[in-house]
Amino acid sequence: MLTRRHIRVKVMQSIYALSQSQSDQVDKELKFINMSIANMHDLHVLTLDLFVKLSELATKQLELSQKKYLATSEEKNPNKKFIQNAIIRHLVENEDLKDAVSARKLDDWELNDEYIRVIFDAMIASDVYKKYMATTDTNYDVDKTFVVKLFSDVIAPNEKLYEYFEDQKLTWLDDIPVVNTLILKSIKQAKRGKEKIFLSKLYKDDEDRQFVKDLFTKTVLNDDLLTKEIEGKTPNWDKDRIANLDLIILKMAICEFLKFPSIPAKVTINEYIELAKEYSTSKSSMFVNGILDKLVKEYKKENKLNKIGRGLM
Repeated sequence: MLTRRHIRVKVMQSIYALSQSQSDQVDKELKFINMSIANMHDLHVLTLDLFVKLSELATKQLELSQKKYLATSEEKNPNKKFIQNAIIRHLVENEDLKDAVSARKLDDWELNDEYIRVIFDAMIASDVYKKYMATTDTNYDVDKTFVVKLFSDVIAPNEKLYEYFEDQKLTWLDDIPVVNTLILKSIKQAKRGKEKIFLSKLYKDDEDRQFVKDLFTKTVLNDDLLTKEIEGKTPNWDKDRIANLDLIILKMAICEFLKFPSIPAKVTINEYIELAKEYSTSKSSMFVNGILDKLVKEYKKENKLNKIGRGLM
């Protein structure tokens, strides 16, 4: 599920691209945001489908071993603990996941099956896998703990997989940590008989879907107003000395102050400080914090901060 923070990141990146290109094609950039968000969902589906493909390869390997002319006793009666893992079975049998792969035509693993082999070899060589397969314990919690460890210790950090995703879509670089966090969270929350939890909706609700459009368009179309709000609040900085990304972060935050009454001002300040920390210069978060704090106090005094419900500060 897409978080509000990730929505803000997508909008920030698109406003930055728009400013760099000096284009006025707002509708075109909005389509790009929506495409980027849809691509993030594709990354989520592909990563989950990776477990399915690992199970299929493991099954194929077992079948080939059993068919050997001089098969050993172990090969004739192979350890099926991995392919029978309850969490893996959830994903293999998940109709929503199958439908998502089909609907979005996500045949990446069929076209690039060498990456499945790379992950598979890393898996069977890992201590996580060896310890799991060597124990006789088999219950839902044991299975779940193994899959969590497998994903966090073996799959997610795999450099070849990261390089593959990086090569496929540039926007996935920012999406990978979010998607990995979502997947880990969903596995940890899994309960027997509730396999659909693995494939969450792209948006929490229609309000979040609308938030993407509103935050982008209201920030871009009110650029002159938002620029004036910043002027005079930075006595030690003229406009040309402020990093372009910091200006965009400030404008988005001010837009939320003035145009989004249901979002608490404290939430807005905290979110954009974090964006400045992660995406701008080392001093940006302190700079953004100082300006936004000053503006909130001013807006409260002038009764311009018309927040509703819990949004009141």
